[in-house]
Amino acid sequence: MAISNKPRTLQLVSGRDSLVGRFTAARPSVAERLAAGKALRTKVPRSSLGEFILPKSRTDPVAILEAQASTRLPQLVPIRYARMLASPFAFFRGGAALMAQDLGRSSVTGISVQLCGDMHVSNFGVFASAERNLVFGINDFDETLPGPWEWDLKRLATSAVVAGHSMASDRVSCESFSRSVVQGYREHIFEYSDMGYLATWYSTIKEEDLFNAFSRKLQGRLQKTLAKAKKGTSLQVLEKMTDLVDNKLKIVESRPFVVRESTTQKGTPIAKALEKFLQQYLASLSPDRRNLISQYRILDVARKVVGVGSVGTRCWIIFMQGCNQNDPLFLQIKEAQPSVLAEYLDSPSFENEGFRVVCGQRLIQGAPDILLGWGKVEGIDFYVRQLRDMKGSYEFDPEAWNPSGFREYCALCGWALALAHAKSGDAAMIAGYAGKSQALDDALTKFAFAYLEQNEFDYERLREAAGKGRIRVSKVA
Repeated sequence: MAISNKPRTLQLVSGRDSLVGRFTAARPSVAERLAAGKALRTKVPRSSLGEFILPKSRTDPVAILEAQASTRLPQLVPIRYARMLASPFAFFRGGAALMAQDLGRSSVTGISVQLCGDMHVSNFGVFASAERNLVFGINDFDETLPGPWEWDLKRLATSAVVAGHSMASDRVSCESFSRSVVQGYREHIFEYSDMGYLATWYSTIKEEDLFNAFSRKLQGRLQKTLAKAKKGTSLQVLEKMTDLVDNKLKIVESRPFVVRESTTQKGTPIAKALEKFLQQYLASLSPDRRNLISQYRILDVARKVVGVGSVGTRCWIIFMQGCNQNDPLFLQIKEAQPSVLAEYLDSPSFENEGFRVVCGQRLIQGAPDILLGWGKVEGIDFYVRQLRDMKGSYEFDPEAWNPSGFREYCALCGWALALAHAKSGDAAMIAGYAGKSQALDDALTKFAFAYLEQNEFDYERLREAAGKGRIRVSKVA
């Protein structure tokens, strides 16, 4: 079944299966849903989530990355490999497709949520709500898709261990990182299980919540991160990314990372391709957003390399101006390919993968970018967001973190994931299954350490491929 991105009108008709019937049907209580979740433990014991058995038919990890490379810009693929080879944690960040095949064979409870799909400790950050307040949450949705809640939590817990290992933390510390993720998730999913649906929908992790989540010795660092995010507006991008060229503001090139091109890969003039795309993008917006964006004019366009796993996908930056030079707007047009989880899930197909990304982000982020939209150019799906709008990342930096600080950050990530899952799934059923003991913490920590070894093995396969010349690795990343 394909999901269309075209608006539809709902018909209210009479009958047992009507929309009216759906709204009038009795719903299970919170207590009943908690009990139903707990009952799932007999079918899928929590300890079973800790099992990681390497399948005999597992696809070569380098082959998976090569298959992804076949759909990407070939001149940028060596940069992706260089970034992934920086460390086992960088490899983990870029290897969502590798872990997807292993998660696809794991035990699940059958409770579905809107997955982030590429959950790890570096995919969180602060960003501005429509009311211009900073909130904390997930900030990457390229792989989002409905699926088992366990997959996101397993990948997040594993990322905490892999990151800790990259910091040269001992096993006890790494175990505490994973446990903090799961405990943070478990405790907050219980809180959301008893909240009303609207209250959950409006819930965000605000600045004051962040300060309460960190010890006093880390609050100074947090304050600097928030202050930096508040300065991260389009005016800052204007200063960093543009310069006067022939008395006109232009995006500064920095090859191969920022490149101005005159045509698409198929030879279409950029201006013509962009005009066609913007017609679709504007149609994807609500009338108020469409009116807002239509008041800006385009000054320049450039291609930009972004991320780790995303390197090689097509990404463009549009530099726009409103009423004067102090009213800039930078839009990022990013390619959306099918989710790496799609082949392991019985999920619908989408007419536009950008539509999938935008819908997933709107569903689980809580305060999504007001200019999110989508479109298609020459058969390639894209989604659109602001390049920077008070966005900031409390970035994972192995040299800057200490174990106690990272432990607190991991708990915060678990909380943010619980909120995302509560917005899109049945928090009470998940809470009933998760329980209040440390059984789930034990299981997922066991899984995380088992997958740490698998990640190290796969990382070495990529290093070997680079050493033997099977893949080409850029000298700049």
